[in-house]
Parts: sequence; structure tokens; C-alpha cells
Amino acid sequence: MLKASDLFDLNRVSIADLFEGTTYVWEAIPRIAPYIQARLSSDRPANGEAYPVHSSVVIGAGVHIGEGTQIDPGVYIEGPALIGKNCHIRHGAYVRSNTILCDGGLIGHATETKNAILLEGSSATHFAYVGDSILGRDVNLGAGVKLSNFAVTAGGQHGQRHTIKLLHEGEVLDTGLVKIGAIIGDNTQLGCNAVCNPGVIIGRDSLVYALASLNKGIYPARSVIKLRQTLETVDRRF
Repeated sequence: MLKASDLFDLNRVSIADLFEGTTYVWEAIPRIAPYIQARLSSDRPANGEAYPVHSSVVIGAGVHIGEGTQIDPGVYIEGPALIGKNCHIRHGAYVRSNTILCDGGLIGHATETKNAILLEGSSATHFAYVGDSILGRDVNLGAGVKLSNFAVTAGGQHGQRHTIKLLHEGEVLDTGLVKIGAIIGDNTQLGCNAVCNPGVIIGRDSLVYALASLNKGIYPARSVIKLRQTLETVDRRF
């Protein structure tokens, strides 16, 4: 459940080599920046400055954009970044440094990404935040989903920052990371305005109800994570 191959079909992933040699899937997160630099120096040279876009689009240094990708007006791609083929980055998106958007992926209106991987066909549609996170193939984040990456207690005392620790089968695993968002397996969907607190891992083919707030931890594949609310309707008195 904690290996990259448990969460993602690596036979269908164009950047499977990024995960090679990892024991735990979160070990890929600090590899994102050097991986991008290596690819920019080899088979995916930076071409962002020459890519045909609207005059309101800002593309920084060290950005590779694959053919067939649509970039709407008002987008800011900070770079470095790898953007695959036939992707769509919608109006007002903020693509911060060290983002990998694989083929067919979508970063939607007013969505922000940072040090993140969106594997083939995954979508962060509207008003989402995806930081220090990995989305598997064909993952969909509903409008307003937030993948929080920095715990409110992580600052510690006297400036000492605490790393995120996870409980798994009775064992405490230290990720070694102060910032870690969510890692979401292939074909999982999150409903509108769901929040993943730092250190959430969700297995493949799962569903998360709208407005749910997930505590850090490991959620098995094929889970339905439900939010139950009690609503009351009363007469309106003027």
C-alpha cells in the first residue's frame, strides 16, 4: 500500500523512472526538482518562451510544454516545470515551481500547484491547491479541493520544524518531510471542497465525499470515504 506500484500503474506512466528505487511512495516528492532539471537537460528541453500563447500568459524559465497543450489567458507558469502533451491549463491557474503535468492532464481555473506530480489524465479542476502531492492516473479533484501540505503544528518550538509521521500496521513511519500533501492512487475522485490534511494517502479506485476533511493517514484502495451531516429545516419567521 505504501509503494508507488501499489498506488499507480507504473506500466502506463511516462515518468515511471522517477519512482525507481523508492521504498515508500513519498520518497518521490523531494526527487521532483532534480528530475525536472535532468529531463530539461536531456530529452525535454525548455521551450516555454517560444510556445504560442495569449499575451497575458507568463511563462518563466525552464518550462517544457508538449505539443497539443492548450494554455488559456491569464495563466502564470513559474517554472521549472514539465507540461506534457494535450494538456489544458485554464484561465487564472498558478503553476509554481517543480510541477509535472503528464499527458492529458488538466490544471483548472484559479488552481495552484507546487512541487507536485499530476500523472496522465488527472485533473485539478477549479479553485484547488495541490502542493507537495502526487495525483495518480485519472484522478479528479472536485472544485475547491485542498491538499494541505504543512501541518499547523509543524512549526514546533524555537523554529524547529517537525516532520510528518504516519501510523501503519502499528508502526510509526517518519516520512522525513516537513511538507507533504496528499498522495492519491489511480482513478480516485474527491468531491467538491474536500480537504486532505498533510500526510494523506488514498488507495486506488476510491471516492471521497464532498466537504470531507481527511486526517493524515492511509486509506485503503476501493474505499468510499463518507461525510454524514444532519440538516434541519425550520419555518422562516419574519
